Amino acid sequence: MTDTLILDYSWSGTTPKLAQQLQTALQADRLAVTVAPDTFPADMTATDKVAKQQLAAGKLPALTTSLPDLSGYHRLLIGGPVWSGTVSTPVRELLATLPAFSGQLVPFYTDAGVAGQYEADFAKLAGDHATLPGLEMTAGELQDTATVQTKILTWWQSLTTPEN
Repeated sequence: MTDTLILDYSWSGTTPKLAQQLQTALQADRLAVTVAPDTFPADMTATDKVAKQQLAAGKLPALTTSLPDLSGYHRLLIGGPVWSGTVSTPVRELLATLPAFSGQLVPFYTDAGVAGQYEADFAKLAGDHATLPGLEMTAGELQDTATVQTKILTWWQSLTTPEN
């Protein structure tokens, strides 16, 4: 068993492309995080509106994925899309409902070129969990496999130095 688990949510199908490459490069376990099929509309503008309503009401979407026993993992890589410059509501729910975990949380996220305050917000939402610097990837960057692999390996090496 690996000591790294990748948990990823996607609305558009972009984040799983990065998650799959991370899984291969790091030889990690992976689990896609899902919500009920009717939670968000197919249109991004409408989805943005729903997400803002969820945040305003304090009602995050329920996850339909059951998490495995996390006790054997040292790191959880948690991935999702950037929505309006911040963490998507399904990833927020994942962080809010994450069971006791003594390892490190590491964000990775996909966007159209503007990450906003994603990492700072992720760290706040992680609460008492230890977090490490994340990996941002734009949808455009994901088109070049060699670039993605290089970026993943450089990032991962920076995380696995003795001080981390």
